[in-house]
Amino acid sequence: MYGLKNLLVLLLLLTSVLSAQTKVFKNAEILTASGLNYADGVLVIKDSKIEYVGEAEGYNIPSDAEVIDAAGKVIIPGLVDTHSHIGIDWGFDSDSPTQPDLRILDAIDPFHSTFNRARAGGITTVNIMPGSGHLMSGQTVYLKTKHAKQVEEMVICENVQFGVCGGMKMANGTNSLRGKPFPGTRAKSAAIIRELFYKAKEYKNKIDQADGDKEKMPERNLKLEALVEVLEGKRMVHHHTHRADDIMTVLRLKEEFGFNVVLHHVSEGWKVADEIAKADVPCSIIMVDSPGGKLETVELKFETGKIMDDAGVDVAIHTDDWITDSRFFLRTAALAIRGGLSREKALQSLTIAGARMLEMDDRVGSLEKGKDADFVILSGNPFSVYTHVESTWIEGEKVFDRNNPDDYKYAVGGYKAYPRFHHVHGEEEIR
Repeated sequence: MYGLKNLLVLLLLLTSVLSAQTKVFKNAEILTASGLNYADGVLVIKDSKIEYVGEAEGYNIPSDAEVIDAAGKVIIPGLVDTHSHIGIDWGFDSDSPTQPDLRILDAIDPFHSTFNRARAGGITTVNIMPGSGHLMSGQTVYLKTKHAKQVEEMVICENVQFGVCGGMKMANGTNSLRGKPFPGTRAKSAAIIRELFYKAKEYKNKIDQADGDKEKMPERNLKLEALVEVLEGKRMVHHHTHRADDIMTVLRLKEEFGFNVVLHHVSEGWKVADEIAKADVPCSIIMVDSPGGKLETVELKFETGKIMDDAGVDVAIHTDDWITDSRFFLRTAALAIRGGLSREKALQSLTIAGARMLEMDDRVGSLEKGKDADFVILSGNPFSVYTHVESTWIEGEKVFDRNNPDDYKYAVGGYKAYPRFHHVHGEEEIR
């Protein structure tokens, strides 16, 4: 019995040593998104973190390290998609134009095929949102696109059940304009939101006045609790908005209630770039090569990223998947380059800028010592149409390999290669 115990301890120690083995990627061009790039660099991974990134002569490779020769390849940070709808079939219903208590976390299927597409596109961190058909459609969630059996394994949050694990999705413009109980005009849209925030302020005041006395506490209200988190700066507002006048409405609401906000899409952001910069509000923009679908996007421009960057706005790019397939995320930044954005800023718009908007730039978004080992190995220039994502890594583990036939089909296949499935009573149907 004693010998068996010793053997088990030895096996555990061996497992620990193997799992902690240093991985060294050498001879690659490394673009860190932190301002430092290396033509012949080394990336060193240990215990799911980046231990070293830099020139080869600056690091002595341990004799027991696993060495991967990445000659001719380009290594970039794992991509951060600030606005996506992968992993879900639907995230809300239509009983109210505002539903801040809804958690998209509860609708995510970790086995959903869309996660495979995201990994094939090099996306390692994503902000999954309810849709934009509501003025306030609910709580978003920030997660890694890991292979997992339950969503808790993917979410980037210390307390999935009770913590703040994402932002609050809001929208204005035509998406939320329809029949009652939804608003019919832009003015009514703003009025509904303003009234709800004032109710949240009153709710917060009652909690503060109770000062921990349970008998004085107001009746619990899950809708208002989530909005109190917004008012206290614990939960970021992610706001869908397109037209310049709608953008300015959001900025007025931000000034009135003091919440933190990221503007999403901003098709006409180029018209009010100085006003956005003055408000110190970051923007996550969408770049599409076939504009259409709604009148609000008629004046969407490839130059939006450069114009707003020149004005001093922090600019990220997102997919809004299915609007842009996650596999084509790199290509969308190439469109911004066509509009004048620099290549360095374009890479940052897919990585560190998005990480800042999710308030996670201390962990992801750039290749720097101590950060999560989330990175992508490319066959060449990130913004060339001839470049492929060869592998995607999350916390030092390979989650996509183009050489794996099962992964390859998600990289290149169309609808028939992997039909979009949704689960109905334990069975799968083609949607």
